[in-house]
Amino acid sequence: MKQIQFVQVTPEQLQNAIIEGVKTQLQDLKKHFQPKEPNEYLTRVEVAKLLKIDLSSVHNWTKKEILTSYQIGGRVYYKRAEVENAIVQLKK
Repeated sequence: MKQIQFVQVTPEQLQNAIIEGVKTQLQDLKKHFQPKEPNEYLTRVEVAKLLKIDLSSVHNWTKKEILTSYQIGGRVYYKRAEVENAIVQLKK
């Protein structure tokens, strides 16, 4: 175990240096912190309305793995972020 000796440093100076270091780290964390957004789940009907398409297109895109579906209790859901990410930019 290493020993650290503080020469000509009072306990108050050491405490203040530690506090300032922690404050700096917290401010840096606040600048770069991105809170995690909870997943929003959409039904097939909501996906169809969002994309302005027919339910059969939602079904076909799911079969073609363009859209990823999730199921719970016989109900089918889609993650909003994944639906929005499935939209690709056309090459010019």
